[in-house]
Amino acid sequence: MAINEARGGYTPAQDRQRLASAAVIDRVLLAAPRGFCAGVDMAIKALTWMIQAFDPPVYCYHEIIHNRQVVKRFEQSGVVFVDDVAAVPEGRPIMLSAHGSAPEVVQTARDRGGYVVDAVCPLVTKVHHEVKTRAAKGYQIVYVGHEDHEEAVGTMAVAPEAIHRVNNARGVAALPEFKEPVAVLAQTTLSHREWEGVLEHTRRRFPDLWQPSISDLCFATTNRQAAMMDIAPDCDAVLVIGSANSSNTQSLVELAAEAGCRRVLRINDADDIPDDLSGTIGVTAGASAPEHVVWEVIERLAPVHGTQEVTVIDEDEYFPPPRNLRDLLAAVEAAAAVTLGSGPEDREPLNDRSIDASDLLDRLSPR
Repeated sequence: MAINEARGGYTPAQDRQRLASAAVIDRVLLAAPRGFCAGVDMAIKALTWMIQAFDPPVYCYHEIIHNRQVVKRFEQSGVVFVDDVAAVPEGRPIMLSAHGSAPEVVQTARDRGGYVVDAVCPLVTKVHHEVKTRAAKGYQIVYVGHEDHEEAVGTMAVAPEAIHRVNNARGVAALPEFKEPVAVLAQTTLSHREWEGVLEHTRRRFPDLWQPSISDLCFATTNRQAAMMDIAPDCDAVLVIGSANSSNTQSLVELAAEAGCRRVLRINDADDIPDDLSGTIGVTAGASAPEHVVWEVIERLAPVHGTQEVTVIDEDEYFPPPRNLRDLLAAVEAAAAVTLGSGPEDREPLNDRSIDASDLLDRLSPR
């Protein structure tokens, strides 16, 4: 009786019949690149080192990245996420998220009197600079981005009087007839499909349109989309690992369907995998999804003929944590060496590209 209970009530004969009729996953095609991009890697390391440098709580404006598992891990380690920097007690350390913040938010954070680390992705900083420069030269800016996305909100706040957000052809058609020259810029996490479609309509509407020589689209987002598009046509189903509020994750879902895969599912982790998958399963992960979740998913899938990683490009971009944070921790290490007799080897080394952000997350201790 105990044996049957452990098997969910099946007899041995029923067990064999159930397994024989169960869907079989033949193999997994694993897209590469996938998962953490350079900007996410930098932000996670920066917030981890802030936890090391300051007594809790450490505050962060908005979710550091769009992944609930990562956010929860930081919350358990003493980080408080806020949507208004005015809610941060004066004098407390605060980090600004990777998506970029409005200039007034940055200034308010500094005015609170605490230690401020801006973990904005350098690619978002580039777009902010382009907005500021074009607005100063008298341009009206067409900004292609998603409504209420933190990156779009922060970017538009750089020059609100000169920027107009659109996300489709109807939005472009509804723009006024500008007397000033017109520039077009983009949210970094857009898919090429979203960007190219709106860009073409904007060019038709404004033939003398200015756009940057180097694309605003994030190279990591583009690489992950290319890798997924390469495997999707050969898959019976594609699993995209990432959170619902992650723009680049949702783009992967949409593009996988367009690439010809009949079944595309966004999942948070292995617990979301349906039990009726079969055949060849593609797996990829949005730029905010930890690598350990990818392997937990593959372990749960248990493909009969193993996993084949399909690489379209080797990604080696690295963004070091913000300079003021690196300087602070270097000073802390030096002080520790003098007063406690300890050396730099007692702390996580800085400026080391080999440090894995996922490993840092796994080592965080709950408060």
